[in-house]
Amino acid sequence: MGAAVDRLKRRPDFVRAARRGRSCAARGLVLQVYARNDGDDCVRVGFTASKKVGNAVLRNRAKRRLRAVVRQLAQDHASPGRDYVLIARRDTKERAYSALERDFETALKRLDVWRAN
Repeated sequence: MGAAVDRLKRRPDFVRAARRGRSCAARGLVLQVYARNDGDDCVRVGFTASKKVGNAVLRNRAKRRLRAVVRQLAQDHASPGRDYVLIARRDTKERAYSALERDFETALKRLDVWRAN
């Protein structure tokens, strides 16, 4: 069992990850990672989708798909003590679920925050 996963909900947390963190773009998502130094081993994850993704229905669908990927992988494979922001892209809503999982895994590995079981 991995670290607990919480949600990012406040705008300053998203902005901090964007400005001070590192990012990696994949075809189905963009992942931003910010290493917190607060002693908390919790993994915090936030989701966002701009209007470029589509209307509200399509943006919500894309974020729902990203939440499912995170539920599947983050608890066991994301390094604790970090904030993760997943940004939906135009391809997120149509991309195969297995491809989204690979995108997330690849982004975690590129950013050196992948934990193997």
